[in-house]
Amino acid sequence: MTIPRTTHILTIAFAVLFTFVSGITPAQTKSIKSSPLLVEAAPATAGMSAERITKIDAMLKDAVAQKNLPGIVALIARNGKIVFYKAYGMADNLSKKELKRDDIFRIASQTKAITSTAVMMLWEEGKFKLDDPISKYIPEFGEAQILDTFNDKDSSYTTKPAKNQVTIRHLLTHTSGIGYGVIDGDERFRKIFSKAGITDAFTTAPIKISDNIKKLAKLPLHHEPGENWVYSEGLDVLGYLIEVVSGMPFDKFLRTRLFDPLGMNDTWFYLPDNKKNRLVSVQEKTDGEWKKYSGSFYDADYPIKGAQTFFSGGGGLSGTAKDYANFLQMYLNNGELNGVRILSRKTIEVIMANQIGDIWKGNTSYGLAFGLINQKGQDAGGQGSAGTFDWGGYFNTQYFADPKEKLIGIIMKQTQGDVKDETTWKFRLMAETAIDD
Repeated sequence: MTIPRTTHILTIAFAVLFTFVSGITPAQTKSIKSSPLLVEAAPATAGMSAERITKIDAMLKDAVAQKNLPGIVALIARNGKIVFYKAYGMADNLSKKELKRDDIFRIASQTKAITSTAVMMLWEEGKFKLDDPISKYIPEFGEAQILDTFNDKDSSYTTKPAKNQVTIRHLLTHTSGIGYGVIDGDERFRKIFSKAGITDAFTTAPIKISDNIKKLAKLPLHHEPGENWVYSEGLDVLGYLIEVVSGMPFDKFLRTRLFDPLGMNDTWFYLPDNKKNRLVSVQEKTDGEWKKYSGSFYDADYPIKGAQTFFSGGGGLSGTAKDYANFLQMYLNNGELNGVRILSRKTIEVIMANQIGDIWKGNTSYGLAFGLINQKGQDAGGQGSAGTFDWGGYFNTQYFADPKEKLIGIIMKQTQGDVKDETTWKFRLMAETAIDD
């Protein structure tokens, strides 16, 4: 029997389409659990005191009235319900643009937990072991070298071989020995990174993370991998690892595998045109007044201008308080939200374990994505239960989530320079003590 030409063409087209589609990993797996996205509710329905939340409201209003901050968005959620979500002050004082609670903030280092989550999603799929050397996937890293001598006159240096290699776990925990360029605490590394032309977190230039990481791979380490904690550009390295392992651009991976499933529609490396007018200005205090920040080693308008090709896993994202609350709620739900399983409960246990031993001696430790409050921190007061996880961002944003109390607190500001800001510790303390059940 002769197959008609049109039928034959359709058969081939269907086969090609099936092959293409079957090769695509679905966004995420469904879960037998189905926790709803966050919704607003009265404080009492979530075991929170309305009267005490009113005091939080007054504290934040006063911080803006006293010109300590130009504007604030604050959100508190408990037991899957948003019980407080308000905006104060200005998104831009010069143009007298009032801040709205769904305005978009540069979340900077709050990006790190999102990148770490994406890494762990791929780990769950058996793409790598956490203790694999990064050089297995990014060969440019080669054999790890530690800074030995440094010449201040021309920023030249010598190195000595490391005993251990930098692993994926080291990069997740800031124990790799990789530094952080212009914000590094060691002047020698600031000069080394500058001479090598390393891009730190934000840029409007036509640079890709692959190019940046391949240059970074050739630079020396602060210390023996795994033996100390130095805030690190390692999460940018992991952003590139995600591209290598997944075969997808980093921004597309986050959009399809994490942001879309969690309803994080306002979280982007670079804002779409229809969202640009919601970006809050970074402001600094000059002669007692809040004015738009002029920038230093970066252009503060990077999310809405320039080449928009650099996807920084350590600090490049912008988003809303509510988007980040949904992300944190997924963690409080042991990896699930809206019927979508992002991470296994067992993976969450690994992420929330102390991964750095006794490197930190005080009230906190560090896991695979967050800072962690330990028992000493709980007993000291004001920081939440043992196991509370937290971090913040370069432009003055902070968050915490208390798994024991199912409590989330997010406070967003956009400032640089000297700021008389006590809202961070007050907000966290007062949110914890507003629990009323």
